[in-house]
Amino acid sequence: MDNSLEHPDRDQIRIEAVLHALADPVRLTIVRALAGSDTGIACGAIELGISKSTRTHHIRTLREAGVITVRPEGTSRISTLRRDDLNVLYPGLLDGVLSAQR
Repeated sequence: MDNSLEHPDRDQIRIEAVLHALADPVRLTIVRALAGSDTGIACGAIELGISKSTRTHHIRTLREAGVITVRPEGTSRISTLRRDDLNVLYPGLLDGVLSAQR
């Protein structure tokens, strides 16, 4: 099994993809959970009440948009928020989204 996952480089991250990824309530829940962790969280550790395949879809959408990185660690995949990249490209966006009322 190939554990490598493609992530966009910082200069490939587009605002349209980021906003699309952040517009979904499930993905926003994932981002909010990741915002509280510096080391990342295993994909399955965030309680979402959705199927594994749907969770995979949401994680992939966030990864492909450049909102998160996903790295294999043993049998898990650890997701981390790309806070630095997003803050350089779109200052204040992530903080604004995270502080907005649910």
